[in-house]
Amino acid sequence: MSHGSALWRFWLITAAAAVGVGVTASLGLWQLSRAGGKQQLQAQVDAQRALPALHGAALGNAAPLQRPVELRGTWLGEHTVFLDNRQMNGKPGFFVLTPLQVDGGSTVVVVQRGWAPRDFNDRTALPPVQTPSGLVNVQGRIAPAPARLLDFAGAPDGAIRQNLDLARFAAELRRPLLDVTVLQTGDASEGLLRQWSEPASGADKHYGYAFQWFGLAALITILYVWFQIVRRFFPAARRTG
Repeated sequence: MSHGSALWRFWLITAAAAVGVGVTASLGLWQLSRAGGKQQLQAQVDAQRALPALHGAALGNAAPLQRPVELRGTWLGEHTVFLDNRQMNGKPGFFVLTPLQVDGGSTVVVVQRGWAPRDFNDRTALPPVQTPSGLVNVQGRIAPAPARLLDFAGAPDGAIRQNLDLARFAAELRRPLLDVTVLQTGDASEGLLRQWSEPASGADKHYGYAFQWFGLAALITILYVWFQIVRRFFPAARRTG
């Protein structure tokens, strides 16, 4: 190979290595920035959960998610909804949701009361959930509506459902509903478990991706230095390599 061709090949490989290191390092930094963003969001969630609980008069659509609440009100038990195919501790069953008429006002909020197992011998059977009458006290935190699962057009609007749209549910109740829900917390009671899973921030995943990209950048650098510098300019290394 002529000297000119070797030199051209050297600079071509150098440029390709520089581009590879630049791209992979940039992707690593991008993943680090995403991890930092996820950690900031988690810090905001933790800060909300540490605030004093809101009470009925302060509850509204502007209430921040994850803020603790303590409510006193009356269950609208005849409107209880059982969301199917929901899991807790790895077991399938129902999320049980009941509207709560907050005492001392017109506020109605859907409470995610907990999880109950289903009867697999009779998929139309409802679990034995107790819904007390009269005034009750509910502790929990502000949460969005339960995540939507795959649904089919024309799905029934009976007690057992796949999803719950708060706006449509408000039309069914013929009364305004808050566009947030309350995730009830506390020990198991009334036939319901409340061992809600805590969503991970996702930062660890991005740190893992960043490590992979930085590792690839380091590998490109090592290979370039060894084959294009060490073996090229140090003959002893060429003989032993």
